[in-house]
Amino acid sequence: MAAWFGVHRSTISRSIAEIRPLLAERGCLVHDGVRLRTLSDVVAYLGHHPQALMDATEVRVRRPIAGRPGRDRFVSGKARLNTIKALVICDPLGRLLFCGETRPGSMHDLTQARTAGLVDLLLNAPLDVQILADAGYQGLGTDTNGAVITPRPKPRKRQASLPPSVIAAHEASRKRHSSQRIRVEHAIGHLKNWRILGRYHGRRDSFDTSVRAIAGLLSDHQHTDRTEHHPRRIRALPAAPHQR
Repeated sequence: MAAWFGVHRSTISRSIAEIRPLLAERGCLVHDGVRLRTLSDVVAYLGHHPQALMDATEVRVRRPIAGRPGRDRFVSGKARLNTIKALVICDPLGRLLFCGETRPGSMHDLTQARTAGLVDLLLNAPLDVQILADAGYQGLGTDTNGAVITPRPKPRKRQASLPPSVIAAHEASRKRHSSQRIRVEHAIGHLKNWRILGRYHGRRDSFDTSVRAIAGLLSDHQHTDRTEHHPRRIRALPAAPHQR
């Protein structure tokens, strides 16, 4: 871009640094111009649309300089890489409601949700609010009076002698739960389609604003009726020889 406009690359970098927070503050679009910017906005929205899906995603970032305090905080125990994770919440159709509350990769998903204040918000939410999450959030349902629903834990070794019908019912319940929350995995996949989130090469302290800005842009794209702006083009049939 600097070459296109004939300016120095620092000018473009400074402009991006000024625009990125503005895009991040727009939040995720839901309907009629209403935007959700914080977790409290999401929980208030769930009071009228009580179902949502939740998960966390990790993005690889630059490794901190050797000798810097807290260098190991970004090492993910799952990916074995230096990552930052973001909390993602979407509706049952896979449309983004929130993406943010970033934490270093070493933090567990459950701890991330607790430190973000989600437990206190859900305790004051209506009773019919339900957020489906994966097994990484087991225990959060107890903290939120059942607002967060996680799959049943796998049978332990000493429970291997359970009747086959009980084991089959348990597996069917887990598959049903997984099929219901697959939409949040699709939403995360749409986020990762942006090259900057494939592997983040920028400064780690700017990752939060970057991922929130991309979530806002993706949310606008999800609510855009592309058939209205791009109507199907119908080619005219060639005229018959006797009509020429």
